[in-house]
Amino acid sequence: MSFDFSQFGCNVFSDTVMRDKLPKSTYKELKKSIDSGKPLRADVAEIVAEAMKDWAVEKGATHFTHWFQPMTNITAGKLDSFISPTPDGKIILEFSGKELIKGEPDASSFPNGGLRNTFEARGYTMWDCTSPAFIRDHTLYIPTAFCSYTGEALDTKTPLLRSMEVISNEAMRLLHAFGNTTSKRVLVTVGAEQEYFLVDRKAYEKRLDLKICGRTLLGAKPPKGQEMEDHYFGRIRIRIADYMHQLDEELWKLGVTAKTKHNEVAPAQHELAPIFDSVNIACDHNQLTMELMRVIAKKNGLACLLHEKPFAHINGSGKHNNWSLCTDDGINLFEPGKNPYENIQFLTFLCAVITAVDEYADLIRLSAAIAGNDYRLGANEAPPAIISVFLGEQLTSILKQIADGEKPHNQMESAFLQMGVETLPKLKKDDSDRNRTSPFAFTGNKFEFRMVGSSASIACANFVLNTIVADVLSRFTDRLEHTKDFDGEIHRIIKDTMEQHGRIIFNGNNYTQEWVEEAARRGLPNLSNTVDAASAYLNPKNIDVLSRHHVLSEVECHSRYEVLLENYSHIIVIEANTLLEMIHKLVIPATIEYIGMISDSFLKLKEAGLHNQSMEKILTSLSELLDGTSSLTETLEQLVAQVPHTNSLEAAGFCRDQIRPKMEEIRLLVDKIEVLTDKKKWPMPSYTDLLHRI
Repeated sequence: MSFDFSQFGCNVFSDTVMRDKLPKSTYKELKKSIDSGKPLRADVAEIVAEAMKDWAVEKGATHFTHWFQPMTNITAGKLDSFISPTPDGKIILEFSGKELIKGEPDASSFPNGGLRNTFEARGYTMWDCTSPAFIRDHTLYIPTAFCSYTGEALDTKTPLLRSMEVISNEAMRLLHAFGNTTSKRVLVTVGAEQEYFLVDRKAYEKRLDLKICGRTLLGAKPPKGQEMEDHYFGRIRIRIADYMHQLDEELWKLGVTAKTKHNEVAPAQHELAPIFDSVNIACDHNQLTMELMRVIAKKNGLACLLHEKPFAHINGSGKHNNWSLCTDDGINLFEPGKNPYENIQFLTFLCAVITAVDEYADLIRLSAAIAGNDYRLGANEAPPAIISVFLGEQLTSILKQIADGEKPHNQMESAFLQMGVETLPKLKKDDSDRNRTSPFAFTGNKFEFRMVGSSASIACANFVLNTIVADVLSRFTDRLEHTKDFDGEIHRIIKDTMEQHGRIIFNGNNYTQEWVEEAARRGLPNLSNTVDAASAYLNPKNIDVLSRHHVLSEVECHSRYEVLLENYSHIIVIEANTLLEMIHKLVIPATIEYIGMISDSFLKLKEAGLHNQSMEKILTSLSELLDGTSSLTETLEQLVAQVPHTNSLEAAGFCRDQIRPKMEEIRLLVDKIEVLTDKKKWPMPSYTDLLHRI
């Protein structure tokens, strides 16, 4: 059956629903609060809560929850029913304004980085009226921020909301300097492309590593990976197409504008991309997308893998964060226009981004730092850990010409694609090609930040981008407000940007070793892993910019540093313990059994007077590999027991430098054992089973 598109957003307490369900005066007050960021009056909240409850109950809801996003990269919420007992033993359905605005979940059991003691449990959730409530599984979900009893943010939404106000204010100051008198707000718009893998559920259930860790800790290279490049944008298999269709429909009902779906490069890998939305809503929608991906996959006998590197030997998954700025009256501030060299306002905003990314490159890198991403970044499908900006030759040339005091000229004004076929239409070339190797690329009217991990929340990347760009915009505006030569000051800003921060611009291939060496010569940081990247939270310059704009306080920066390192250590130790269990309970018993089978056959041949060298060679290889595996496993067990527990940095560094390399050593041996072992005797599905049998 085809989807009834009139049902789009049918499970969302949208603007249309609010207009229909709320009195006009209440609707106007709520809209004023949403648009201006001012608190909602208690009496107005009561009316909104009653209408929201009635609407939800009509839609089949029995419970409500304050839906929040703790520092776990997933969402949380406790469910309360609408029922309230009456003296006659019956019930009524109630939902108050107080319940809408504030909740009180436990704050001690979520990651807090030392902000809360175990015995101090109080925390608060507060309604975020800028993101609409919605219904899922008979429950009214109310998007909320989450903070501690002492007021510190314990979530990812709160700093994101703070940063949205900051960049709107600073961007508006700059627009006013340019004479804009019509725009009232600047919105951050984001489109988050989500990559993921789908594998058969039965095979998934037989892989302890996938179930516990989200990635394979063992697995020999399959005969076919992505060498033929035939999966990318290829025919979508029937089973996968059914899954994608169901996912689209469920997302559309929740107002998520799922737009594009296709096969990705690696076998069993796919992508979903939405239409741009306000960054806060885009973040909420991306969390919903990830949750529904998993749920619908299970209903279809599939498993959705959102880990950044579920499989060795093939591409991992990222989340391309397409970031832009747009005024409330529809002006895209990163739209170059027909002649970008004449659009001086665009170039000024462009210079602000270039400056911000160079000055705070470590903070940008930090915003994409999670344990899973360490396996992906720097490989052939993901940008390296070195931050750089791709602009394309035309924009780079224009900025250089202005900086050098030359009159810029548009070299690509009349360039058309020459296809050599008369019946094909002539297409004007874009200002630049797309650089898929760049971590931060300008792509026409937006920036594509390609480093974010597929399992991560996009909140951190965006509140960092918002804050650092706002900081530079503030400095630019200060210069322009205090100058008597406006045009001359603009040219000086561009000149300063290129002289002081032009090193961050790189339009070449980010994958090459030559770029790594060139970046080092330019003085660009290369924070290759999460442990090194985490230190950006403690950099005084970064603490200053985040705290000065009231996005994160110094205490909140320190807490996030601790959370990131603790999370890293926990993940590596969990992976190590999972690997140990797989070795002890699966690999060693299966290998011993197979060695025994070959030994029996070898001895029978020997008794018959035959000596088979190939069998002897296999026995020798398996025996040596088994001994090596057993020895390394004992070492890994000792290392896991030695992880420091008193210092988060020492623990994370130990896991990175000692445990992870030992796990890789074990994997190399076990993968060789898998290649030599009868498939029927191998105790877990192979890469071929996982990647090619859906």
